[in-house]
Amino acid sequence: DAPPNYAEPEWPSHYIPSIVGDNNVPPHNPITDRGAALGRVLFYDRELSWDRTVSCSSCHVQRLGFTDSVPRSVGIDGGRTRLHSMRLGNAMFYFGRDAFWDRRVPNFEAQAVLPILDRFEMGFTAERGGVDALVGRMNALPYYPVLFEWAFGSSDIDRNRIELALAQFVRSIVSVDSRFDRAAEEQFRDTGVLPLTELPQLSPQEQEGFRLYMTPPEQGGAGCTGCHRFPVFNLDANSFNNGIDGQTDVLFKAPALKNVAVTGPYMHDGRFSTLREVLDHYAEGVQRSTLLDRRLRRDDGTLGIPMTAAQREAIIAFLHTLTDESLLSDPKFGDPFR
Repeated sequence: DAPPNYAEPEWPSHYIPSIVGDNNVPPHNPITDRGAALGRVLFYDRELSWDRTVSCSSCHVQRLGFTDSVPRSVGIDGGRTRLHSMRLGNAMFYFGRDAFWDRRVPNFEAQAVLPILDRFEMGFTAERGGVDALVGRMNALPYYPVLFEWAFGSSDIDRNRIELALAQFVRSIVSVDSRFDRAAEEQFRDTGVLPLTELPQLSPQEQEGFRLYMTPPEQGGAGCTGCHRFPVFNLDANSFNNGIDGQTDVLFKAPALKNVAVTGPYMHDGRFSTLREVLDHYAEGVQRSTLLDRRLRRDDGTLGIPMTAAQREAIIAFLHTLTDESLLSDPKFGDPFR
């Protein structure tokens, strides 16, 4: 009778422009309390893996910012995911029409069931009956017919409804209570203007990191916000690759930066263990390729973002202000099974 509030959370006022402009919730699948609550059960249920050993949450761990602490997560039979598990916070603000690291599907609905069907992740492969076998198992469990009727009006279970519920839950995972958010909200409330380079509530080093983050390279900054957009820190949908590899025909995306400091490793293959290694890459390791983002190319022909060691440490200090401890422990995003 009283599911958690997923549909109408209390948004900080500095989020409102992004909610209006970058909200990727489709008209046919708005977030509802019941739909997202069902999605949460699906997200944590090990019955959705072939051998009942893993769930979506095994690779997307709440206390780790909904990612994993290893480069490639462990699936059924000791199999490994092909790429590193993405952080999920603020996924609803990515306005590009694609999902997964390699952008191979158009949206979160299309993405939702594919890990369940993957041979190395959750194992409901075509040889094992695929979606039909999955739905058969779910129908035999006492709680799913009840929950699907509660969320959708009938007890029918099918791939489309599983996708809708999981996508609702993933989009509901929004970070609004980091130290940065509280400072930005206070300033926005007092002035009516979003802070663009100054936040007096931060330490001097964090403040310098914020200035560098927001200021373009040609004006003496690092210009991080050109790709990781302030104030929700989601990836600009028009971003290209970050030069981590040379020639490649795969156009990668990236998760939002909220809770980025909670754990490594980083990048699509988890090759960097620390944020310092990430900043070192942008300063010194960018490789030329046809898909390299234009913002990583300088007018003089050099690549990357000029940053001193002290500037890199300042940006890292600022990134730590994006940690949202509330999101990492909020029961409405946690394991519903006891």
